[in-house]
Amino acid sequence: MIRAGTEFLKNLKQKDYFNATECFNCGTCTALCPMGIEILPRELFRYVLIGAEEKIVERSDTIFSCLLCKMCEANCPQGVKIAENIRTLRWYLTERVYKIS
Repeated sequence: MIRAGTEFLKNLKQKDYFNATECFNCGTCTALCPMGIEILPRELFRYVLIGAEEKIVERSDTIFSCLLCKMCEANCPQGVKIAENIRTLRWYLTERVYKIS
């Protein structure tokens, strides 16, 4: 069961500019990922937008597997700052979930 809410997105926006709301789920990012990570980033961003923090925590290995190469970002038709969004998710997981500073 997914718990929905707006607090998760608000917490992410406190740290950095998080523009996942601009993603329209076209799949360009997934098709271009050199790691072949199908869930990243479009599904992750949907989880953030609906407030499903537990789904982000479940996928922390995937989030930390991203190379941050920006191939997806360079080809995003909406201009979503994918690498920066992933960095923000990493910060959130590290500091807020795992309490590592």
